[in-house]
Amino acid sequence: MKMQFSHAEGRVLHGLIEDASGDIVVRLDASGFIIHASDNASELGMDLSTLLLMPHIADLADPEHASGVGQFVSRVLEGEAQQGWIEFPLHRSMEDQAAEESPPWYAFSMRLVDEEAGAAKGALGLLRCVKERHALEGEINARALTDPLTGLANRHAFFGQLRRSISMEEEQAMAVLAVDRLRAIFMQYGQRTADEIQWGFAKFLETMAAPGQELAQLDGERFAVLLPGMSIKQARAWAEEVLQIFAGLAVTSSKSTPELTASAGLAKVEVTVDWTMRQAELGLVMARAGGGMQIGICGQTPRSVASGAKVELAMEQAVRRAAKRHG
Repeated sequence: MKMQFSHAEGRVLHGLIEDASGDIVVRLDASGFIIHASDNASELGMDLSTLLLMPHIADLADPEHASGVGQFVSRVLEGEAQQGWIEFPLHRSMEDQAAEESPPWYAFSMRLVDEEAGAAKGALGLLRCVKERHALEGEINARALTDPLTGLANRHAFFGQLRRSISMEEEQAMAVLAVDRLRAIFMQYGQRTADEIQWGFAKFLETMAAPGQELAQLDGERFAVLLPGMSIKQARAWAEEVLQIFAGLAVTSSKSTPELTASAGLAKVEVTVDWTMRQAELGLVMARAGGGMQIGICGQTPRSVASGAKVELAMEQAVRRAAKRHG
């Protein structure tokens, strides 16, 4: 269907599509329903020329975004807003939903078209595909939450998951694991070897983590695993198996290759992110202070914090002294 424009519409259209090659042009009535669309509207996945009842522009948006698009259109039609864009994913067809395809994102802008007498008769709008930019933003966001060496979720992403886990009313545990003496290995064999060990340990933990168990790298040495539905006793059994299997896989007869073991600290997921992490970290310190290749559990409960502060301080000091003795 070829679109015809009045002089007033032509001026508005010129302002809309200047340097906007490839954009979809739509003409809307005073209520926001599509009257006409340019031929490239087929990119939206629908043939508007075959429809008996033309859709509202908000009907093109995913249901979760339709209300926002509708409000934006209403404000422009009522003269409350004339500038800016709104972005939304397209409404997915049943075929796309079955195929689990991500819908493309579009940016939409519109301007009123007035009759000479000044009464609004509708608007002209542009639909601009921004799926590449959204894909790039998604990749950037994913990288911001991912450790570049191992590809695992980083500390920031893990803390977010841990925070959500604490809000759930179910028994959960978490483990902090690390390769023993990694700093000494770095000093003796160099950064490349340390990186290879980190990467290998990360891949090993990926194979040991079951579906639903969130795995992340907290820093250059420590890894964390969320263990939903597990008690501390069950988490200990899981950690024991992990350490034993890793030690068996890491056995080497070469003098040029360092012998590798690992340790783990366990904690119940409770109270706050800081509390849970602190308990697991203390468990790891205790495990390493005992010579490594062990599992440490800090037995302090939230109720004993106030009364046991001095005892805890003395324990931490003893652990640090033991850690220094064992390198």
